[in-house]
Amino acid sequence: MPRNEAGQPTIKSAFVAIHGAAAHTFEVMPDTLATHSEGTQKTVRLTEMFLSIQGESSWVGRPCIFIRLARCHLRCVWCDTTYAFYGGEKVSIGEILRKCGEMDCRLVEITGGEPLLQPECVDLAQALLEDGYTVLVETSGTLPIRVLPAEAIKIMDLKCPDSGECDKNDWSNIDALTMHDEVKFVIASRGDYEWSRQIVKTYDLPSRCNAVLFSPVSDMIEAVQIVQWILDDSLDVRFQLQLHKFIWPPGQKGV
Repeated sequence: MPRNEAGQPTIKSAFVAIHGAAAHTFEVMPDTLATHSEGTQKTVRLTEMFLSIQGESSWVGRPCIFIRLARCHLRCVWCDTTYAFYGGEKVSIGEILRKCGEMDCRLVEITGGEPLLQPECVDLAQALLEDGYTVLVETSGTLPIRVLPAEAIKIMDLKCPDSGECDKNDWSNIDALTMHDEVKFVIASRGDYEWSRQIVKTYDLPSRCNAVLFSPVSDMIEAVQIVQWILDDSLDVRFQLQLHKFIWPPGQKGV
């Protein structure tokens, strides 16, 4: 398999090895970002915004402001935020910055829904960065992440087969990862685990990002099963549970 200068498999060779030569990827280059003053006048469609404890990723346990943007083009079988599929209130980026200032926390996560469905998500991330926040963007692996500012920390959720949305993954995103980004797999079965293991190894994901995260789907698989498989395979990944669902009732919003 062809490799780059760092010894990693090239994105094309890894993709073809898994998906066949007939498959294809695409790239979307980022648009020019608006200036800070212009960007803050733009609006996003907001489902909710709240201060809580980060429940996932390598940032778990840290106080964090969550900005949940509305709308999603996916319908994952196990989705726990279906209330963000529709609706939302139009709010200016400037107003969001004001509310963030009131919450007095320097870690912010933009999530959804699928935040990248709204082009203004890019302006929101840029404005937060310019105001000195550490910005996490939790996104599916189905839309190009290159549009986001380089300083934004992408937490990309590659969709496993049992999600029902595996065919939507945009594999070109793997080449856009940086060493401060993270990749998440939400696993519902042994089949999902084996698929995730293959992706991790074929694309050499631990060498491409800060963390590779394996999460169980609540009520569909026992956490101990995934842990044992990881240990049996000596897999270089981080197992995680959704911390907030142990602190508050699993279906509670705004946490």
